[in-house]
Amino acid sequence: MADIGTYLKKHTEALVKDVGIEAACQITGKSKATLGRYYSENSEHADRFIPVDAVAKLEGAASFPHVTSALADLKNITLSYASGEKGAVSRPGGVNTDVIALSRRFAQLMSEYQDAIADGIITVNEAKRLLKETVLLQQVLLDMKLHLEEESG
Repeated sequence: MADIGTYLKKHTEALVKDVGIEAACQITGKSKATLGRYYSENSEHADRFIPVDAVAKLEGAASFPHVTSALADLKNITLSYASGEKGAVSRPGGVNTDVIALSRRFAQLMSEYQDAIADGIITVNEAKRLLKETVLLQQVLLDMKLHLEEESG
């Protein structure tokens, strides 16, 4: 259970930082300290997690559904953007644009990995940069999936 908690806390932190701490406070009505406790890895906050209504509000303002994606990952569920539905975001370009973006994003991930592993140790900051790159890569893959579904459907 501790590993799941850590995993969810890291994605909660990514969500809050995606939106911005000040904006997250306004959106959720929570203080900086309270939001910080939701992703704190200190043992005194180990059993504190962000409420699901706060997640929904924050993910509505975020560039990516960080916590929802993490929950889906834990159950081996693949998320998909819904095209043409309420709240759907227009994603410019097509599969060719996605392939180019995918190539660039993967190159960036590999560059970060090479830098991180150069000394044989991946530090916490390096792991955070790698996580950020994998999330961005995942976004490109979801966009590509949507474009492929549009073209085949």
